Amino acid sequence: MKPFFHKVQYYETDQMKITNHTNYIRFMEEARSDYLEQINWPYDKLEEAGVISPVVAVSCKYKKTTSYPDMIKIMTSVSKVSRAKLTLSYTMTVAEELVCTAESSHCFLDDNGKIVDLKTKMPEFYQTLQQLKKEA
Repeated sequence: MKPFFHKVQYYETDQMKITNHTNYIRFMEEARSDYLEQINWPYDKLEEAGVISPVVAVSCKYKKTTSYPDMIKIMTSVSKVSRAKLTLSYTMTVAEELVCTAESSHCFLDDNGKIVDLKTKMPEFYQTLQQLKKEA
């Protein structure tokens, strides 16, 4: 997979000129959306199939600060996948130096808010995720 890049914007920093920690959650969302597009399963395709994927958990470990105008390289990978849940891992670096490691977990729901069994409802997507897990 190709990395996703996010250039830290001035407004994303605080008075100390350090990227505010809450922005990393947004960076993960940007990288996740890009990752799904790269594997040909963008959000709009999932939604057209009647599936949404809300975040159920997020964790970040901040290793080093970033600031404007750092270019953060984000590598996204599948760390866990089940019939109803997906966990993605993110490695963020600036100039090859680790700045953050993170994970986000997502469930899959239908239009009525009921848990979706991906293996049954979307077997191609499920197989794609399984293969990516093996490659990670």
